[in-house]
Amino acid sequence: MTSSFAPDSLVLNRKLPLWYQVSQSLRASILGRAPDASLRLPTEEQLAAHYGVSVLTMRQALKELEAEGLISRHRRRGTFIEPGARRGAPRRLLGSIDAVVAQQSGERTTVLGHGPEPVPGDLAEHFPDLTEVVTFRRLRRDGDSGEPTNWAQNAVRPDVAAQVDVADLERWPMTKVLRDAVGVKISRITDTVEARLADPQTAELLQVPLLSPILHYTGVTYDAAGRVIDVARIQYRGDRFSFSVTIDAD
Repeated sequence: MTSSFAPDSLVLNRKLPLWYQVSQSLRASILGRAPDASLRLPTEEQLAAHYGVSVLTMRQALKELEAEGLISRHRRRGTFIEPGARRGAPRRLLGSIDAVVAQQSGERTTVLGHGPEPVPGDLAEHFPDLTEVVTFRRLRRDGDSGEPTNWAQNAVRPDVAAQVDVADLERWPMTKVLRDAVGVKISRITDTVEARLADPQTAELLQVPLLSPILHYTGVTYDAAGRVIDVARIQYRGDRFSFSVTIDAD
């Protein structure tokens, strides 16, 4: 019998809806899977045990992924990952590190370059103790069509950047590399999304007209000591992405 797909682990935050956290963690695992990974998901009961939630919660999480088109469910046959699922669905931000990882997952990534450079003036407030950061530049493409979807610049503290394996950035988002490969204890990420017009570099990389609308995302990542360890600036094609934010009344 073909083995089932093995999702990543997840530390649950009891202040956020459990079904949402599970769906986003499983989404990141699906979009970041190895090319030869099984398309069959474990059973609802097995997944519920893996994440430490009820079967009802797991069922709600799977329903979310099914609505997005990432999985299909077949009576008596099981649940399967859709190999040709589109990655251009709206990005939903709800305050979970796993949600940020899921937001950044799913495209084919090419590292355009990396190296030290003076702290950019607009980032000086985040790195007041530094004169230099290491910048990683990446271009992401849709996993099916190969169409450019976004490009990213990450400004990382040099002591942390020295531990980053560039090859990992072709497989995983920076947040996942910092947390899982480098071992940084991330305390929070502050996200900002704004509308901008494509500059010449962005227009060329994303293959869009100059001055066409894009979405500019800035993510500031803090470690457990309160230091800024990474500032991500990502330019998204305006015709491929939208963002939604849920505010919990509690």
